[in-house]
Amino acid sequence: MELGNFKELEDKIKGIVSEQVFLKKQISVLEETLKNKESEIEVLSSKLKALDGERDSVRARVDSLLDLLADIELAK
Repeated sequence: MELGNFKELEDKIKGIVSEQVFLKKQISVLEETLKNKESEIEVLSSKLKALDGERDSVRARVDSLLDLLADIELAK
Protein backbone atom coordinates (compact mmCIF):
# COMPACT_ATOMS: atom_id res chain seq x y z
CA MET A 1 0.00 0.00 0.00
CA GLU A 2 1.36 3.40 -0.89
CA LEU A 3 2.04 5.94 1.81
CA GLY A 4 -0.49 8.34 0.22
CA ASN A 5 -3.23 5.72 0.27
CA PHE A 6 -2.39 4.87 3.88
CA LYS A 7 -2.60 8.56 4.86
CA GLU A 8 -5.95 8.86 3.09
CA LEU A 9 -7.28 5.79 4.91
CA GLU A 10 -5.98 7.15 8.22
CA ASP A 11 -7.74 10.49 7.62
CA LYS A 12 -11.00 8.74 6.78
CA ILE A 13 -10.82 6.64 9.95
CA LYS A 14 -10.08 9.74 12.06
CA GLY A 15 -13.05 11.48 10.44
CA ILE A 16 -15.33 8.55 11.19
CA VAL A 17 -14.15 8.40 14.80
CA SER A 18 -14.67 12.16 15.20
CA GLU A 19 -18.15 11.89 13.75
CA GLN A 20 -18.97 8.97 16.04
CA VAL A 21 -17.84 10.97 19.11
CA PHE A 22 -19.91 13.95 17.95
CA LEU A 23 -22.98 11.76 17.37
CA LYS A 24 -22.66 10.14 20.81
CA LYS A 25 -22.59 13.61 22.40
CA GLN A 26 -25.55 14.67 20.28
CA ILE A 27 -27.50 11.57 21.33
CA SER A 28 -26.76 12.34 24.97
CA VAL A 29 -27.98 15.92 24.59
CA LEU A 30 -31.13 14.77 22.80
CA GLU A 31 -31.86 12.10 25.42
CA GLU A 32 -31.56 14.71 28.17
CA THR A 33 -33.85 17.07 26.25
CA LEU A 34 -36.36 14.25 25.78
CA LYS A 35 -36.29 13.43 29.49
CA ASN A 36 -36.91 17.10 30.34
CA LYS A 37 -39.78 17.34 27.88
CA GLU A 38 -41.36 14.16 29.26
CA SER A 39 -41.21 15.64 32.76
CA GLU A 40 -42.72 18.86 31.45
CA ILE A 41 -45.53 16.88 29.79
CA GLU A 42 -46.28 15.10 33.08
CA VAL A 43 -46.52 18.43 34.93
CA LEU A 44 -48.71 20.00 32.26
CA SER A 45 -50.91 16.93 32.08
CA SER A 46 -51.45 17.11 35.83
CA LYS A 47 -52.32 20.81 35.60
CA LEU A 48 -54.71 20.09 32.75
CA LYS A 49 -56.53 17.45 34.80
CA ALA A 50 -56.86 19.92 37.68
CA LEU A 51 -58.20 22.62 35.35
CA ASP A 52 -60.66 20.17 33.79
CA GLY A 53 -61.94 19.32 37.25
CA GLU A 54 -62.24 22.99 38.12
CA ARG A 55 -64.09 23.70 34.87
CA ASP A 56 -66.54 20.88 35.54
CA SER A 57 -67.14 22.22 39.04
CA VAL A 58 -67.79 25.73 37.75
CA ARG A 59 -70.07 24.36 35.04
CA ALA A 60 -72.11 22.48 37.65
CA ARG A 61 -72.42 25.60 39.81
CA VAL A 62 -73.49 27.73 36.83
CA ASP A 63 -76.07 25.12 35.84
CA SER A 64 -77.37 25.14 39.41
CA LEU A 65 -77.65 28.93 39.39
CA LEU A 66 -79.41 28.87 36.03
CA ASP A 67 -81.89 26.35 37.41
CA LEU A 68 -82.53 28.64 40.38
CA LEU A 69 -83.11 31.57 38.03
CA ALA A 70 -85.49 29.47 35.95
CA ASP A 71 -87.41 28.54 39.11
CA ILE A 72 -87.67 32.24 40.02
CA GLU A 73 -89.04 33.03 36.57
CA LEU A 74 -91.62 30.24 36.91
CA ALA A 75 -92.68 31.49 40.34
CA LYS A 76 -93.58 34.92 38.97
